[in-house]
Amino acid sequence: MADTGTLHDAFIDELRDAYDAEKQLTKALPKMAKAASSPDLRKAFETHLEETRGQVDRLEQVFAILDEKVRGKHCDGIEGIIEEGKSVMDEDFDNATMDACLIAGGQRAEHYEMAAYGTLVAWARAMGHTAAAGLLQETLNEEKAADQKLSILAEDGINQEAADAAHPEEDEDTAVTVAARNKLSRTAPSTKTSRR
Repeated sequence: MADTGTLHDAFIDELRDAYDAEKQLTKALPKMAKAASSPDLRKAFETHLEETRGQVDRLEQVFAILDEKVRGKHCDGIEGIIEEGKSVMDEDFDNATMDACLIAGGQRAEHYEMAAYGTLVAWARAMGHTAAAGLLQETLNEEKAADQKLSILAEDGINQEAADAAHPEEDEDTAVTVAARNKLSRTAPSTKTSRR
């Protein structure tokens, strides 16, 4: 009878998947930055590209800590998200709509990565890989911050600019009200409690 895999095996497999995902994103992010018309959005993608390169280095450190060979395992999930993003970039959208779609695609990637790194951190902690968990937590924090930055860019004007282009007949007062409401919802204190 063949040996069954352990959580450690699943952990290494997931690390290799994350490593490949980050490598794929280092190729996709420059294209997203180039497609962005908003200077702030372009800068956000460029900044996250540098962070992603650091995340690749961090994953290599985790492999070294665990005395495992550095190699990726093709990540179908991020490949699919990147392919969706490419198809959006091929569309003939106005600049604001393209930026809104780029944000949506970027956030899909961030959410995928947050799920992966959240799992990796939890598993590393459960197995007592404290140093690896710390490095992986740094990456998880960066992914959350990148997602938040994209949300702010969307809510601070890009989505409204795209909506205004889609519905130019609506009066300006409606747009101002919606923009003010969006800004207020971000600044209001949260009543949600964390379960972590």
